[in-house]
Amino acid sequence: MRILILGAGGRDFHNFNVVYRDDPGVEVVAFTAAQIPGIAGRSYPPELAGPRYPEGIPIHDEKELAALCRQHHIDQVVFAYSDVPHCHVMHLASQVLACGADFLLLGPERTQLKAAVPVIAVSAVRTGCGKSQTTRYLSRLLKAAGHRVAVMRHPMPYGDLARQAVQRFASMADLDTADCTIEEREEYEPHLAASNVVFAGVDYARIVALAQEEADIILWDGGNNDFPFLRPDLHIVLVDPLRPGHERTHHPGEAVLRMADVVVVAKCDSAEPKDVARVETAARALNPAARIVRAASPVQLDTTLPLKGQRVLVVEDGPTVTHGGMAWGAGYVAATRAGAEIVDPRAHASPLLQAAYVQYPHLGAVLPALGYSREQLDALRQTIAATPVDIVISASPIDLAALLRPDKPVVRARYEFAELETPGLAALVTDFLVSIPR
Repeated sequence: MRILILGAGGRDFHNFNVVYRDDPGVEVVAFTAAQIPGIAGRSYPPELAGPRYPEGIPIHDEKELAALCRQHHIDQVVFAYSDVPHCHVMHLASQVLACGADFLLLGPERTQLKAAVPVIAVSAVRTGCGKSQTTRYLSRLLKAAGHRVAVMRHPMPYGDLARQAVQRFASMADLDTADCTIEEREEYEPHLAASNVVFAGVDYARIVALAQEEADIILWDGGNNDFPFLRPDLHIVLVDPLRPGHERTHHPGEAVLRMADVVVVAKCDSAEPKDVARVETAARALNPAARIVRAASPVQLDTTLPLKGQRVLVVEDGPTVTHGGMAWGAGYVAATRAGAEIVDPRAHASPLLQAAYVQYPHLGAVLPALGYSREQLDALRQTIAATPVDIVISASPIDLAALLRPDKPVVRARYEFAELETPGLAALVTDFLVSIPR
């Protein structure tokens, strides 16, 4: 059987590794790439593809889907990426079916690995719901209970795939050694600041084996709205009342919500009560068995200076405001509450970032912290320099000032998980801890 895998540099590689790499009955002819720039045109290297693929596997642009199906007489196309509308998945399926091939979605039973230690997974119905701060909160809770914790991140392999097969980050210096992108740093830096060791990479069977040697609990910090690569013993899923209705509209977010043991309604401190009630109702309808708790994502500015009336540029977490679909994020909320005058950066954006505003027309008067490449980093630096403001407010989880050395002062907007109810998430996790063997 000749197979093509539709991907975006993460789930696609994992599905290949655990389902197809050693199967003599299939030939994976190619991967395609979407969402992340710079992946198409490369190859999945032979060191990872295995002896059945001595030349590796080519990665093409998803725009070539129909042509690849016909040219290579593809029998089956496997969809393997996340945070896309349901209709997007079916439009791709229609292209595939029109070419005569099957269209397949691989599920948890075939793709989830089993760890030798308990796994708590944090997932969400969309990108930008607050998974990482929830994971950090849980890591503090678990360590206070005496557990050795390993944080495992959803893959972000944007560089040398063979070199990134198995990654362990214990210090900021490790990020420099690995030449991490902004997007990787946004996920890893806050964990390192919280004294968490982070595991990531491409080959998750090897990554799990390494992580479970030094931890008695693994915390899965999910990416986008994908379901975990590991079989969770406790599965926590976030819904977002700032995007009510999205619980039912995106893949695989709806499936993830239906899988949850615990549903956390995040951002209740900044959402309208009617929208909080709306997402709760949707969660109960899709997953009546799940426990539902409310939580907040309070934003704190790292400054004692008054910002009222100051002209500011707001830099937001990139994935949240690009394919995550939000017009703005925590930085905009913090700037507005502080009474700052928010300057629209779009007229001052460099050509690369102008293209991002065209690609994501929902974006508001904020600058997405894109940095998948050196060129995008330079574009971000140029745009910050060109925007006539007094201060930059950065809601990127990384230290943008240290990375970019901008010519303007940077005030960081930090956001963490906060309980709103008793019993809340901590109580549910504590009950889980009691149930597992020590």
